[in-house]
Amino acid sequence: MLAETLVSDVLARAVRGGASFAEVYVERWKRRQLRVLNNDVKEATSGLENGAGVRLFYGTEVAYAYTNDLTHEGLLDVTDNLVRVKGQAGKVDPKGRGGLDFRKTASRGLHDPKVPFEEHPKPYRLERLREADAGARVAPEIRQVESYLQEWEQDVLVANSEGAWVEDRRVRTRLYVNAIAQENGAVQTGTAWEGLSVGLELFDRFPPREVGKRAGGQALTNLRARPAPAGTFPVVIGNAFGGVIFHEALGHLLETTSVAKKASVLSDMLGEEIASPAVTYIDDGTTAHAWGSSEFDDEGAPTRRTVLIERGILKSYMVDRWGSLLTGYKVTGSGRRQDYTFAPTSRMRNTFIAAGETPLDQLFAQVEFGLYTKEMRGGQVKPGSGEYNFGVQEAYLIRNGQIAEPVRGAMLVGKGPETIRRVVAVSSDLSTASGMCGSLSGSIPTEVGQPHVLVSAIVVGGEA
Repeated sequence: MLAETLVSDVLARAVRGGASFAEVYVERWKRRQLRVLNNDVKEATSGLENGAGVRLFYGTEVAYAYTNDLTHEGLLDVTDNLVRVKGQAGKVDPKGRGGLDFRKTASRGLHDPKVPFEEHPKPYRLERLREADAGARVAPEIRQVESYLQEWEQDVLVANSEGAWVEDRRVRTRLYVNAIAQENGAVQTGTAWEGLSVGLELFDRFPPREVGKRAGGQALTNLRARPAPAGTFPVVIGNAFGGVIFHEALGHLLETTSVAKKASVLSDMLGEEIASPAVTYIDDGTTAHAWGSSEFDDEGAPTRRTVLIERGILKSYMVDRWGSLLTGYKVTGSGRRQDYTFAPTSRMRNTFIAAGETPLDQLFAQVEFGLYTKEMRGGQVKPGSGEYNFGVQEAYLIRNGQIAEPVRGAMLVGKGPETIRRVVAVSSDLSTASGMCGSLSGSIPTEVGQPHVLVSAIVVGGEA
């Protein structure tokens, strides 16, 4: 992507300017999106983007700048400007050359697609989205269906003043369907999606018609549902995207982005019991073809499987280079960024509660009256404390251990560190779902997940 001599010159210039560590991050993006509304194409876009970022460490202080001028002069100019910001202009040697002996590492293709994007023509994609539309129309009440397909190809180079030279390739595909049901003035929605680090084989693993059917069925269920009650109840949180609560209200508290600044209520608690003994919580960047996987992170470190909580005991945080400098914890391959316009920070990848041993029917059998949140949607979280409120996309009452009538408008309110302590039982049906996570280093692809989980009590806001 860039010549070794150029990268070496940039890094050498930074070190001679007083930086204790220097890093160059280069990427090339190719993105496509196709959006269809009621079978009509509303958007068909594609784009290419190239750029680079230069990051300099002065002890634990960090300076970062980026550019899409990848010429020798452009990158050296960015580097010199960063050095000047740190007051080291007198140390810059404009004639100085590099000479680093790089240790080269490249991805092994663990997440390479089996069906590359170029294998099928553009009309093939439109046909699949129209299949999703047809699948969503489960009843006459379905009045509108929107579906879209995202395709990403990203090539990354990370090189640093310690001699690392790492190249990685990431390919991701995501299908999303939204259905709207309407009857007698009432309007409700349903959504379904699938995303993986794969090519167009996504359609083979998740037939678009079935994804659409899930969205349409959910919209129809919500149309027939009655308003949810309010109160404090036992709650069974569904698997897959149900894990979004703990991703937002617990996972972010375990990133050194907040831990290193003592901005997390879970800072300095390694070895302590912070969750129910039924809970083991894992962040895994190595899962083959998972939405948040890659072979290396955006600092060039190999990704890894990190057990964060084991049977309730805090075992590790998610640590990037900067977080490691401040805390002394070992890097966990968690440095991530949206693109070259962001410096990396500690972020989640594929984060989930591990499978438990409670059969699903026995999990529900423990609830005399409560709420089953089959499908979650987004919400709000207060950084540091983990206070949250999350909307529920599809929910049912639980009566005498059985799933009963559907309800709509439910909202879960609580604190992540308290809720994770109230987990009574975890079933064995672990499943994950793709999503986009926003934080200091931008919006990045992450997976959330869990089996069905029984929480003894959560405050539920409802319409009734």
